Amino acid sequence: MRFDWDDLRYFLAVARTGQLSAAARRLRSNHVTVSRRIDRLEQSLSMRLFERSPRGYTLTVLGERLVSHAERMEGEVERFGEALPDPAEWARGVARLSTPEGFGNFFLAERLPGFARAHPGLLVEFVTIQQIVSLSRREADLSVTLSAPSAGPYRSEPVATYRLFLYASRDYLARHGPIRSRADIAAHPLVGYVEDMIFTPGLDYLPEILPGMRAGYQSSSIQAQLGAVLAGFGVGILPFFLASRHADLVPLFPEAAHLERTYWMSIHEDLAPAPRLRLLADFIRREAESFGPMFRGEPLLGRG
Repeated sequence: MRFDWDDLRYFLAVARTGQLSAAARRLRSNHVTVSRRIDRLEQSLSMRLFERSPRGYTLTVLGERLVSHAERMEGEVERFGEALPDPAEWARGVARLSTPEGFGNFFLAERLPGFARAHPGLLVEFVTIQQIVSLSRREADLSVTLSAPSAGPYRSEPVATYRLFLYASRDYLARHGPIRSRADIAAHPLVGYVEDMIFTPGLDYLPEILPGMRAGYQSSSIQAQLGAVLAGFGVGILPFFLASRHADLVPLFPEAAHLERTYWMSIHEDLAPAPRLRLLADFIRREAESFGPMFRGEPLLGRG
């Protein structure tokens, strides 16, 4: 059995994305070339690796088996790169990073371009959506979430603990009067997540900090919730590192009422040694550590 080893790169890209066009972007190629490489690999192996449909490419049983072998080969090549004098120079390819909206848009988005400039051989795909992206389905290479995977071959570590506080706008308080205790909040409208779209327990704030209360304005987006609080709708629960950007937001009794959550970084153990992902993970670790006091709300609590 003879085939071009390089075709396995194209095979893995399609296996991880399920789309020719998405695989082509990862490979910096075009969908015609990707399709031709997949066809050639299937002919060389005399087996069908994908089922084609209008929705994309789905692995067959034989394709699933080949993935594990191809990833081991990919890992061996990347581990060889670790022996080179400068791993950063070896780092090539695509690194897809998935994060929650708050961590991504209000912390990492300002820092990641610098990383990308420092590593021009890497294509960083940065995904921030209001759902959990699956590492097992290869929707991401590296993932930051509000909880570690409960099972599976993953390496996970906490990268930041952050605090959330109750906020209202200065305009709202001027119109409705001061709010001096949690009991007072019962008379004010709340901003929060859409209840049946909370995709991870870490976002279910209200029962913990304001039990028995329900948000009168609900959104799946933390940015939209921030906008509603700034617009003077009522009281919202916001991370300090996000709310502190806005002088118009007033924290309500922060010492007595706040929450803590932890961001976790996870990667499939087969991909963990890859230089491109090690560089990205190290970058996130360093940036999160230096930003730690802001994540933890220490300036607000008088601990900074």
